[in-house]
Amino acid sequence: MTISTLNSYSATTSTTSSATEDAARTSIDSDEFLMLMVEQLQNQDPTDPTDTSEYIGQMISYASYETQSEISDQLATLTDTISTYMNSQGLGYLGQTVEAVGNTTSLQDGEAQWSYSLDSEAETVTVSILDEDGNTVYSESGETSSGAHSFTWDGVTSDGEQLEDGGQYTIQVEAYDADGNEVSGSTTVIAEVTAIDASGDDAVLGIGDASVLLDNVLAVKSTQ
Repeated sequence: MTISTLNSYSATTSTTSSATEDAARTSIDSDEFLMLMVEQLQNQDPTDPTDTSEYIGQMISYASYETQSEISDQLATLTDTISTYMNSQGLGYLGQTVEAVGNTTSLQDGEAQWSYSLDSEAETVTVSILDEDGNTVYSESGETSSGAHSFTWDGVTSDGEQLEDGGQYTIQVEAYDADGNEVSGSTTVIAEVTAIDASGDDAVLGIGDASVLLDNVLAVKSTQ
């Protein structure tokens, strides 16, 4: 029995209108600033008039600040746009180690990694590794407790042959309870993203000679 499943995630984002309203109430535009300056000039003390050069300096400073603020806002918008594009196309995953729904991965740096999860405790678990032709190249007993279990294969076959990096290898988990009934669960692959293909409707991440859909990525693993 090959354990696999599909997962989907959704996130909701809420905005606080009161924060926007507060920001609007605490900021003024250049027209309002000039009106305040004119009002202040009209009501200044005639015996102690304000230095005109000082006002001009204030106006220049404000104009510079407003321009910098506009540029800053535009840069922030541009950064968000680029970030969104990179994430939607999977570009941000290049070189990252990801965990994704699936059961087929590739040997990278002399090993292949998976994780399998059992929905309930099993009496016996057999973990097998199949090559691209469906032949079993390695097999061993696996952990039987319910929950998630990591599994790393060093690329050595049951006959003791060390396989080279590359190729596609599929994990197959056969789990049975004490009554001989199959125990259901799921599998994931853990690998470094080596390529991106965004030419189709769905972005695909290359993990060596294998691949996974961008939508199937569950997590980005720390490299430390």
